[in-house]
Amino acid sequence: MTPPGHLLFLFLLPVAAGQTPAGSCSGCGPLSLPLLAGLVAADAVLSLLIVGVVFVCMRPHSRPAQEDSRVYINMPGRG
Repeated sequence: MTPPGHLLFLFLLPVAAGQTPAGSCSGCGPLSLPLLAGLVAADAVLSLLIVGVVFVCMRPHSRPAQEDSRVYINMPGRG
């Protein structure tokens, strides 16, 4: 759950946005279609890259072959 400070910020955000003058942002009009398509494509590529890195890092690695034949009593996974 979010901390109370963050929740208060989320409630006050529309109030602050409503108090800003309409002409305070120059060039903030709607995005052109090619720019919007490029941003969506870049977001999809970055998301797939992150999923790929997580998949590669989380897959089980093959264990190296044990070269010694000793039995390790107090080491789980070694004997």
